[in-house]
Amino acid sequence: MKTLKNYINGAWVNSASVNTIEVLNPANQEVLAKVPYGKDTAKDVVVATETAFKAYKEWSKVPVMRRVQVLYKLKSLFEENKAEIAKIITNESGKTKGESFGEIQRAIENIEVACGTPMLMAGDVIEDIATGIDEMMIRQPVGVTACITPFNFPSMIVFWFLPYAIATGNSFIVKPSEKVPLTMMKIFELLDQLDIPKGLISLVHGGKESVDAILEHPTIKAVSFVGSTAVARYIYSKGTANGKRVQAQGGAKNPVIVLPDADIEMSSNIIADSVYGCAGQRCLAASTIITVGDEKREIKDSIYETVKSRTTGYGWDDNISMGPVITAESKSRIAGLIQKGIDEGATPLLDGRNTSVSGYENGNFLSPTILENVALDKDLIRTEIFGPVMSLISMSNIEEALQFVNSGNYGNMACLFTSSGASARKFRNEADAGNIGINIGVAAPMAQFPFSGWKDSFFGDLHGQGKHAIEFFTQTKVVIERWPNIWSRKF
Repeated sequence: MKTLKNYINGAWVNSASVNTIEVLNPANQEVLAKVPYGKDTAKDVVVATETAFKAYKEWSKVPVMRRVQVLYKLKSLFEENKAEIAKIITNESGKTKGESFGEIQRAIENIEVACGTPMLMAGDVIEDIATGIDEMMIRQPVGVTACITPFNFPSMIVFWFLPYAIATGNSFIVKPSEKVPLTMMKIFELLDQLDIPKGLISLVHGGKESVDAILEHPTIKAVSFVGSTAVARYIYSKGTANGKRVQAQGGAKNPVIVLPDADIEMSSNIIADSVYGCAGQRCLAASTIITVGDEKREIKDSIYETVKSRTTGYGWDDNISMGPVITAESKSRIAGLIQKGIDEGATPLLDGRNTSVSGYENGNFLSPTILENVALDKDLIRTEIFGPVMSLISMSNIEEALQFVNSGNYGNMACLFTSSGASARKFRNEADAGNIGINIGVAAPMAQFPFSGWKDSFFGDLHGQGKHAIEFFTQTKVVIERWPNIWSRKF
């Protein structure tokens, strides 16, 4: 079984660590590879950073119009290799075929937006801000930058950051999740074909030791992270304590309100896709569904009928709507939270535990679960499950529902289903979340917009994607000029 290599200084090299852990296919527990792990991986970060700094010094002097040319080629390489990348994503993360292709498309869209960096990073000039004095604000790269990414989107999340970082003149180090490193290995084979300085883009493996090395190295100036709230808080506090810019996306417990005037069939289908897409393992998955004025159970019954028809299995098989969760430990944790909800008084309308898929009996499979009447004063209603579990509750009006939405610790996404413009306007104005959906189940911003997040769902000031990414990866410099031949001009 092969042990994965790092990509440092434009070459594939062995890790300093001889220790490894296995990369498993969550659908069948097949060992796909071994990935370096342990304390010596910190040495890999040091070497990568040294070469990244040299590359940054060279790359930052390249005109921005030339820098973005490599992104045009990268976009073409992604499109030419879509199917192969998608299959790798499915095999190591468990996604369905459609989800894997969709993730790649999101990565491509960020590459496309970053191609506009020559305009996006433009500065400002005021001539004669005072007599004979001109003033300008320019943007320059921050230096060596890095990202630490999660298992649930092996390709997409890196591209919230990478294309903007290099387009603005920085070097970039990627530390992928040790659970899903193979996707990034393939992508780095594509990056290896770009005409860029050696060391400009590096790949290092490992776990916490690699992360801490990134957070502690003084040459690394900016760190991007996506993961759980507990780790996001750690990344942010340790990174900023070491003088770094940090953007750390955390977890979520995303609420969805369904008003009586919503289109029931449309809402049910969209909500089901939101809750159970990617087996619920995404920070924009709907989690708590709040039905308003549904005394006849029309909405609840429609959601139930929609959800129970969804199929679970190996993601690359046809007609599968949900794959496995990432690890056996995740499956056990989610099953335990389902039981916790039941113990706290919830009614299991659908119980996805004890799911077995023919031909994949060793897989980490759960079926879609619906828990009705989850207790509002117990733990589960505030706990991020990160799995295919819907909490279904009822409230009497939109004001009560909004009060519940805004009382939560998280603020990643909140959605409303309605046919009322007035209700929609009230909701988008008053809901305390960074991404708002109106008749949308997954309010994922397109690449032109920042991937927003509030409260315990985000630590930092500037988010990934779009103009926020340009600002994050650049620092402003103000220049004030006066020239001798006009020192004594009279007006």
